[in-house]
Amino acid sequence: CCLVASRSIKLRIREFGVLATMSGFDEGAVFYSDQQFVSVGLAEDAVNLTKQQALTKFGEFIRTFQIDNKSSSFPYADQLAKSSQRLRVDLAHLAHPVYGAPDLASALTENPADFLPLFEAAAKAEAQRIRSLAEDGSEPDVADVQVMLHKSSPAGHAAHTLSMRDIKPESYVSKLVMVPGIITAASRPKHKATYITIQCRQCGHSQRLACRPGVGGVTIPRQCGASTVPGQASNTCGMDPYLVLPSRAECIDQQSLKMQERPEDVPTGDLPRSMMCLVDRGLVGLVSPGTRVTAVGILSIYQSKEAGKARDRAGGVAIRQSYLRIVGFQEDVINGDSSRKPTFSLEEEQEFKEFAAQPGAMDRIFARIAPNIFGHADIKRAIAALLFGGARKRMPDGTYRRGDINVLLLGDPSTAKSQFLKFASKTAPIAVYTSGKGSSAAGLTASVIRDPSSREFYLEGGAMVLADGGVVCIDEFDKMRPEDRVAIHEAMEQQTISIAKAGITTMLRSRTSVLAAANPPSGRYDDMKSAQENIDLQSTILSRFDLIFIVKDERSMARDKMIAQHVLGVHRAAGGRPEVDEEEVREEEFLKRYIEYVRASCSPRITDSAARLLANEYVDLRGEAQRAAGAEGADVPAIPITVRQLEAIVRVSEALAKMGLQAVAGETHVRAALELFKASTMDAVKSGLMDTLVFSEEQRAEVHRVEEQIKRRVAIGSFVSERKLLDELSRVGFNENLVRKGLLYLQSNGDFEYRRERRLVHRMR
Repeated sequence: CCLVASRSIKLRIREFGVLATMSGFDEGAVFYSDQQFVSVGLAEDAVNLTKQQALTKFGEFIRTFQIDNKSSSFPYADQLAKSSQRLRVDLAHLAHPVYGAPDLASALTENPADFLPLFEAAAKAEAQRIRSLAEDGSEPDVADVQVMLHKSSPAGHAAHTLSMRDIKPESYVSKLVMVPGIITAASRPKHKATYITIQCRQCGHSQRLACRPGVGGVTIPRQCGASTVPGQASNTCGMDPYLVLPSRAECIDQQSLKMQERPEDVPTGDLPRSMMCLVDRGLVGLVSPGTRVTAVGILSIYQSKEAGKARDRAGGVAIRQSYLRIVGFQEDVINGDSSRKPTFSLEEEQEFKEFAAQPGAMDRIFARIAPNIFGHADIKRAIAALLFGGARKRMPDGTYRRGDINVLLLGDPSTAKSQFLKFASKTAPIAVYTSGKGSSAAGLTASVIRDPSSREFYLEGGAMVLADGGVVCIDEFDKMRPEDRVAIHEAMEQQTISIAKAGITTMLRSRTSVLAAANPPSGRYDDMKSAQENIDLQSTILSRFDLIFIVKDERSMARDKMIAQHVLGVHRAAGGRPEVDEEEVREEEFLKRYIEYVRASCSPRITDSAARLLANEYVDLRGEAQRAAGAEGADVPAIPITVRQLEAIVRVSEALAKMGLQAVAGETHVRAALELFKASTMDAVKSGLMDTLVFSEEQRAEVHRVEEQIKRRVAIGSFVSERKLLDELSRVGFNENLVRKGLLYLQSNGDFEYRRERRLVHRMR
């Protein structure tokens, strides 16, 4: 009987990796690869690797690896000498045909669940050996070493690099994979048991059991181990006699993450895919929502609680969900900086420097901004400055001054505002495109979500968090609810998002530029209205935009003819050339890579002479804005000119200097930035009624007479049709345009107001 039981146990152990035992398949949570060291598809040398051989080779790799034969350092041995708890291993080093161990790299890629613990055991042995050599030769007590994997070079066959849409469970389950994405949610750290101790209620027999990593747990024996000893009576302790002793459990930290596809990887019209990830030990707390990562992990599957609670359990037995057990992140996350650090070849860097050194490089960049859109040269220059950005500065007190530039396009329909936004979202290295009507405060900033299974709250980042280090394009900005628009105030200036909800108090980074497009309240920009009426946005949000453009659909026969020829030429070229223009694609890719290079390597500062010039100009701009507001009858201008606008000109100057890879922003850049600021924000301040309002004493007197006639005909508190009022005063001999100006002036003073979509005029006082 004992022999039969022993053979049955061995058979179950051999089949456990494939079926997780047929008896417990509907209860087990995790799929595991074959527990023996044989895996189909491994290299010839890796097939015959035994446990002891793998331990020896891993230890030899840690002890002897060098970058090249000229180097005198041993990077992995030096790591263990400095810190004996973590070892970061580059898979490209492990797969190196000369200095590495390609058979170990293949084995680790195809069967990581078995070979990674051996790697960590070898690292612990090497750490113990290094400590004993450094001390008195005794055996020191060394903690377990966590091996963190990453891959610095795309060369080699170590780890499968996949997007979320390319992950096929039949091909990659239990394999080592590399998946890029954005962390959108992170749970609170939990404790995960690695070993538990169980004790029999009846006889006190205890044993130590290892817990499976990831989502997996441990299977507790149904019978007491002491009662199955040969020579004793069987089953004397009954069924299920064991109790878990929590005080004797060994635990590690574990955290659940939600990783989503990068926006640039999502096909148009598809929803971004996401997957659950698990990190443990030293990887806990390294990333926060909004972090862009390339995660190295083991693709696993588990049975969710929802499937287990299903009424028809027989139908849910075969349904499993995939998750990634992360064993390492790329270099940028480990160093504490979540921004993506692009790498460039020497040839690319040389090409970029030659391009910047050429005369007229800045004009060539402007020409590549939205070439399919006719005109709007100032807007193209502003978008170029937005894409390159200014220099982010750290103050002595630890605070930061933003370097990202925010631009608002306000004006008539059919003026290519949305096309500018589309171009910016396509050209920026990191970009998120959204619409104001379809965006909420939580969708733009961050939300607190409750996990339905654990009932715990966790953070999920919004568009401003996901676009950290890039551009957020918001179309239909004026259609947003005011309370949703207020939510991005902090993100636009301080570039952080503070959350205090459901017991979670934290701060997320949102280092993004905002490119927004909006329409006036009446749909079109009306020159007969004041700037306050045309720009129906609060001054608190307007002051956060560095450049504000009023985009008008000007009616001119010559201009309309040129626009028509340009648009028809674009359509003819697109219709006659269905294939992609390689030169155009190459220029777009060059511009995108050049922007990445400049943002990563150039951070200019403004010179003293340029600062003095800017200070004098700023005083003049403030006075000009106040005079414009006084001419309109208002105390303050519709668009405030504050210290934020002074910093905006500094940022634009730095962005123009960055286009030429210059270390300083001089007077030339400041003058160009001032010219752009005057053509945008200052033009918006002076737009509207003030352009067409009275200029001479005679015209002013005429408007005053119109005001008197209007007040005579409309009693206080009464309503009158605007059309009727215009007709009556026209019959008396007043010009209709002067009557409209008088009505607008009375409205700006608060004497009159419009009702029912401007059809009725109501006298207030």
